Amino acid sequence: MSPTPEIPATMRAVVVHGPGDYRLEERPVPQPGPGELLLRVDAVGVCASDLKCYHGAAKFWGDEHRPAWAQAGITPGHEFAGTVVAGDTAALERRGAALGDRLACEQIVPCWECRYCLRGNYWMCGPHDMFGFKGFDGAMADYVLVPERALTHHVSGDIAPQHAAFSEPLSCSMHAVERGRIQLDDTVVVAGAGPIGLGAIAGARQKNPFRLIALDMSDDKLELARKAGADILINITREDAVARVRELTDGYGADVYIEATGHPSAVAQGLDLLRKLGTFVEYSVFKDDVTVDWSIISDDKELDVLGAHLGPHCWRPAIKLIESGALPLDEICTHQFPLERFQEALDLVGDSSGGSVKVSILPSLG
Repeated sequence: MSPTPEIPATMRAVVVHGPGDYRLEERPVPQPGPGELLLRVDAVGVCASDLKCYHGAAKFWGDEHRPAWAQAGITPGHEFAGTVVAGDTAALERRGAALGDRLACEQIVPCWECRYCLRGNYWMCGPHDMFGFKGFDGAMADYVLVPERALTHHVSGDIAPQHAAFSEPLSCSMHAVERGRIQLDDTVVVAGAGPIGLGAIAGARQKNPFRLIALDMSDDKLELARKAGADILINITREDAVARVRELTDGYGADVYIEATGHPSAVAQGLDLLRKLGTFVEYSVFKDDVTVDWSIISDDKELDVLGAHLGPHCWRPAIKLIESGALPLDEICTHQFPLERFQEALDLVGDSSGGSVKVSILPSLG
């Protein structure tokens, strides 16, 4: 690995000034204190949640039912990997790291003091500080500070930076898979072949269910789903997914449905195509409210409906799978932009024509 260059006094950083108002600015490079590390950002992925925050979704900026959670004045970017360029001996030793190592950071920065953290459920931390949204600057910048209470994982420096940063969405997908409690004889349906859906397909493939079905509106993304491990592909613009799944399962329906589209119609679709006593796993972040017939969940089918948040306890297997070369990551990580073109990256993620899969920002491209 090449020697660490001298750290400059200032850096480029995207700064959130409010919904629809993100600006590239010059900011001081953070100085790591006791227990902290400084990373030179190798890559940061642009998440659908970044886009929804940018567009002012109530989940982030509040409404009459909830207060704002996202903060102005912060640098976005929670899907990142970077190279260690500074940190004290204690911080390096505690993380088993050295200068020049590549680390990925979990997106949550737990407080380690609330009820959830003390019970081991750190990913549901009460204060819920998170890189790029609340409490800590994210990685749409040349450098990012890793606080003492953050969680880090080693990633090989030999793989492409955008592949290393994909460890965040893949760990999230794997957590959704874990929540589904997939059994060997199950028929599993994953709705959506975007970054989270493809990760869920890859994760579910590791469980080796009897039948793994991918749903999407794009043939190109469905072909990626096949490469990630799907057995059966259904383009919902041409086929009735509910009817096809029932046909494949002797009229019963799927055992597990993982929703990874963020579109309200995919929720009702999942409730319809699940068998009685089936399991529905919701991962998406929704921009709009979703209305369904809840009697399907209760009186009709007695379904287990489970949420999934972040990627707890899934980072090591996600990184292992990425480093193995088993995933078509060159085809999943479709677009990389320099930092000064961050707005193009955001706009591309929001392009409904489906021209991208995983969009990343690589500051070194500038």
